[in-house]
Amino acid sequence: MAIPNDLSVFNSTSSPYLTTEIYLNTSLAPYVPSCTDWPPLPMNTVIPAIYSIICVLGTIANTLAVAVLAHASASRRTVANTFMLNLCVSDLLFLLSLPLWAIYYSRGYSWPFGRMACKICGAILNLNLYASIFFITAMSMDRYLAIVLPLRSQSARHPKRARLLCIVLWVLACACSAPTLALRDTHYLKELDVEACVIFYPDHKWYLALVWMKIILAFLLPLLVISCCYCAIGRHLLADTGLVRMHTSSHTPNMPSFKSLQSQESCSKPERPPTPCVSPSSSGSRPLEGRGLERVLWTVAAVVLAFFLCWFPFHCVTFMDVLRSDGWLDSCWVNWTIQNLTPLTLCLGFSNSAINPVLYCFIGNHFRGRLGGLCKGLCACLKARGEDHSQKRGSFSTRLSSFSRKLSDLKDLAIVEPTGPA
Repeated sequence: MAIPNDLSVFNSTSSPYLTTEIYLNTSLAPYVPSCTDWPPLPMNTVIPAIYSIICVLGTIANTLAVAVLAHASASRRTVANTFMLNLCVSDLLFLLSLPLWAIYYSRGYSWPFGRMACKICGAILNLNLYASIFFITAMSMDRYLAIVLPLRSQSARHPKRARLLCIVLWVLACACSAPTLALRDTHYLKELDVEACVIFYPDHKWYLALVWMKIILAFLLPLLVISCCYCAIGRHLLADTGLVRMHTSSHTPNMPSFKSLQSQESCSKPERPPTPCVSPSSSGSRPLEGRGLERVLWTVAAVVLAFFLCWFPFHCVTFMDVLRSDGWLDSCWVNWTIQNLTPLTLCLGFSNSAINPVLYCFIGNHFRGRLGGLCKGLCACLKARGEDHSQKRGSFSTRLSSFSRKLSDLKDLAIVEPTGPA
């Protein structure tokens, strides 16, 4: 069946994630009826512009984060920093391939970089999709252990174990991306006269299996784990603040509070790590409350909302395409939504790579301090090199002027000195 010469038909087919499947026994995507009342969006200009913004901002943020985390001292190489470094490397690897996809859209879905680049860029895109979400989930679990179970998790939260877990997550992400590396290839679309970079599914079962794997492993399961971890963190912080307020309101000099007795009892137990036997009222440091608690809770909420808002629209549109492929949905607005909103929702998901360093790094005071120290050290190094270069130039100019003066004196002597008897 012939397909109308309309770019909107192939918006999904030739996007980095294929939603309209192409089977090996067919040469073109299934026919999709055109919607005359639903005009297609100008993807050739909108998508490259969005990709360019995400690429520039995300590359700067992740490069700064990698520079700070990689140059951290041995005492600063914590479990959280290990996960964050791997997350930034994953995002940075993907962002460096994003300009190729921007050029791909700007050329009307024509892939000019060859078959191998098509496979590699598609695999990197899927690798980042899985790896970034895996590392975000691992960081959420680490924060839960550090805040809610700080004593029980001391042995488990070790940098060596974190590095081993990172290797396991990279291997798992590569395994999830292997089908894309095998199935993605360039394909000539005669109706558009372009060489597109698409995925060839052997049959419909392959398409359903890979799509459901992406929805479950890259969204639903991580979202459940992240939400549970941060809900537990929020309850723990609020409950701890409530106990402190009850303690401060009911504390009298004659009768010690329950929290004071509990802290003193914990200090006397031999099996626990030694802690200072000081009640909260007598210590100089106060628990997290007020603006500090509010800031932590807002940060926790921002992490969950950023993950959900960035990836939920894309997976929702992907689920709509699954329902349409099985015949559950079939209407003009469904086709228009899948064809036009899949690339836009994918852009929203890609923006999470630029948001991650802001949420996990730049909000923290320690990270901003180390970033400022790194910038000061870099400026001092550049200044020292400039001064050294200026000193070398000054010494060279001094030697040159001295040589010029000596040469001038020799000429004067040659003019004044007599040449011999007449």
